[in-house]
Amino acid sequence: MKYRLIVLTLLCLGLACNAQNRIDKQGLRQGHWIKTDKDGSRIFEGDFVDGKETGTFNYYYPDGTLKIRNTFTVPGRYCTHEAYNQQGKLLATGFYDQKNRDGQWRFYNEQGQVVKIASYKMGIKEGAHVIFNSKGDTVEVANWKDNHRDGRWWKRIGENGWITGRYEKGLMQGKLVEYGNDGKKVREGNYKDGVKEGRYQYFENGECTVDESWQKGILADRKILLHTASGAKWQSAFGIAYIVPKGTDGTLVYLNDESKLACTDTPDAINERVGHEQFVMIDRKSRVMANTGSIVGVKQDADGRDILELSPKPPFTIFPDEECIKMIRSLQRTDQLDEE
Repeated sequence: MKYRLIVLTLLCLGLACNAQNRIDKQGLRQGHWIKTDKDGSRIFEGDFVDGKETGTFNYYYPDGTLKIRNTFTVPGRYCTHEAYNQQGKLLATGFYDQKNRDGQWRFYNEQGQVVKIASYKMGIKEGAHVIFNSKGDTVEVANWKDNHRDGRWWKRIGENGWITGRYEKGLMQGKLVEYGNDGKKVREGNYKDGVKEGRYQYFENGECTVDESWQKGILADRKILLHTASGAKWQSAFGIAYIVPKGTDGTLVYLNDESKLACTDTPDAINERVGHEQFVMIDRKSRVMANTGSIVGVKQDADGRDILELSPKPPFTIFPDEECIKMIRSLQRTDQLDEE
């Protein structure tokens, strides 16, 4: 009796196995399928008709929790898609057409908030893409075409600031403008084929303080606004040799022609305007900045102390520390490589 029961049980199990994971004479999957890994954990489960997925297909994490649910409205081709993390939280929803993302997709954070809405056309980014922060505020809006940004682009900067421009085939084209949290303009400039071209300006509290000229992505000139007792003056940063703090009274700006300007601007403000491509700090204690083109090297004075050799020769002496000497050696190596 027990022997017959065992045989019957095995027979039933065999019939159950034969009822699923079937392949017909044409080699097409038919009926209900459950695919498992080598440990017996489910990978997916769903139904096939003539080799095409139909109805609901579920995919699983190794621990058995639901990972993906695809519900087919057109067998083997078109389905709605839901993706989940291992805690069961929804990660993404959208549509597939022949395994290509198609139409509008939504992506979610762990709190269930939408963090991104994106549009696709047969797997290619096409249409509006919008990104949100955890507060639900829009932080970026861009239009895409053929997998490239194409059209107007807007991005939030900080709480209330923003930047806007235009792309063509993935490259910035035309005017880019940025505004700060106070609504005042921070910068404005022109691009051509993804690089700066023409005029590019920076603003402080609504006042233009840097006016640059660019040619095919190469800086041709940078003019900065300096405030003196006699009024405002525009000065090319290329013509500045040294920037020296003047106590609490402002800043002394030494020019390449050996003249100087007594400015009411703070050293930090001027340092920010001249940029960091050409200017480096040669004395951290007194916060003296120098144009790299004015740094000749290091020599010794009559007492055998290292002093910085500068041109034009300034009315002050710089005793370089170890960091400054390392920086000079680095500049000299860069110049040698450029010559090679």
